[in-house]
Amino acid sequence: MPSEIFDVEKFIDMSANAKYCQVKKNKEIVKLKLRTPSRLYTLKVEPVNSDEIIKKLKCEIQEL
Repeated sequence: MPSEIFDVEKFIDMSANAKYCQVKKNKEIVKLKLRTPSRLYTLKVEPVNSDEIIKKLKCEIQEL
């Protein structure tokens, strides 16, 4: 069952244990989906802030 995360710093910390992060870009929002061994976590951010967050992630990035 997926869980939504609202804290950006927590999401970045969890990326160290993740297999990959999928990035899904829409016009008004960007969804970051972090696949860990046990669960899928999602983070919704504004398109303006998404590039900064993606650069800080410590796992493989997959753009959809």
